[in-house]
Amino acid sequence: MTGQRIIWVSPVAGGWAVLCAGLQPLLFRSGGRAEAQARRLAACLARLGRAAQVRILDRSQNLVGAQLYPVN
Repeated sequence: MTGQRIIWVSPVAGGWAVLCAGLQPLLFRSGGRAEAQARRLAACLARLGRAAQVRILDRSQNLVGAQLYPVN
C-alpha cells in the first residue's frame, strides 16, 4: 500500500524508541509502553485518513512483529 506511514518500535541505549517520519522520536524505558504508544499513534492516523503500519524490532534489530492500521 503506497502512502502508508511506517511507525517503528526500535531498541535504543537505555530503552525503546517510537520512530515515525515527520515526528520527533518518542523514548520509553519499557518496550511494552513504546509498542502501546506506537499502536495508539497508528490508530489515530488511520482515523484521520492515513493508513499506518507498526513494525517492531527486537534488540538484535530483527523484525518481530508488524500490524497494519487501514483507514477507518
